Amino acid sequence: MSGDNRAPFVVAHRGASALLPEHTLAAYELALEAGADGLECDVRLTRDGYLVCLHDRTVDRMSNGTGLVSEMTLDELRDLNFGTADRPASVLTLGELITLVLDWRSRPTKLFIETKHPVRYGALVENKVLAELHRFGIATPASADHSRAVVMSFAATAMWRIRRSAPLLPTVLLGESSRYLGGSAATSVGATAVGPSVRTLRDHPDLVDKAAAAGRATYCWTVNEPADVRLCAELGVSWIATDHPGRTKGLLAAA
Repeated sequence: MSGDNRAPFVVAHRGASALLPEHTLAAYELALEAGADGLECDVRLTRDGYLVCLHDRTVDRMSNGTGLVSEMTLDELRDLNFGTADRPASVLTLGELITLVLDWRSRPTKLFIETKHPVRYGALVENKVLAELHRFGIATPASADHSRAVVMSFAATAMWRIRRSAPLLPTVLLGESSRYLGGSAATSVGATAVGPSVRTLRDHPDLVDKAAAAGRATYCWTVNEPADVRLCAELGVSWIATDHPGRTKGLLAAA
């Protein structure tokens, strides 16, 4: 991940999640068809050790079931509907999403994987993510710029674990301005990029230049408003995560 003078790359936040249920295969396929340069997902571990693409600790908000993800098996999750009544969808595993990304032949697409913390399984989450990336042959890229996967977290310890085990894998330390405006947190864990919210970026537009001066890219979330898309482009943000990948690509192309 590196910044340049071109328009920001567009990352589909949980897929084309403004149009279809988040973290579903259909939402990610729609994002790819809309021209997204990257796909973003959150991952959690099931009780039997599988990584699934879900943001919340529970399944209550996005499915027709209830309960903690960490207390359910993959088969139990697959019995639930994460789509709609007229368009049901199964829970998506990280392996299935990686397969979609690698099989997409129109253009190379990056997968941005956010590990959720704190969780009952602790460091096992990062270990499982790395194992899955190794299984698909993308855990040790030739360089950060050519990596097909990026790992992100709000937890500095999670980023440290990834950098220690896979030094060429790009990482994004997510968080608000107090965490990294001075750069110390990102420096201590060796993160290759910082990930402010768009609200933080509005308040601290100099953050992008400060990150670049330290050799880091900037990943901004969640950028949905046209004015914020233009702001990110003007400031030189490297990657912008949005619920509207197709619309955002159009805005950038017209700028």
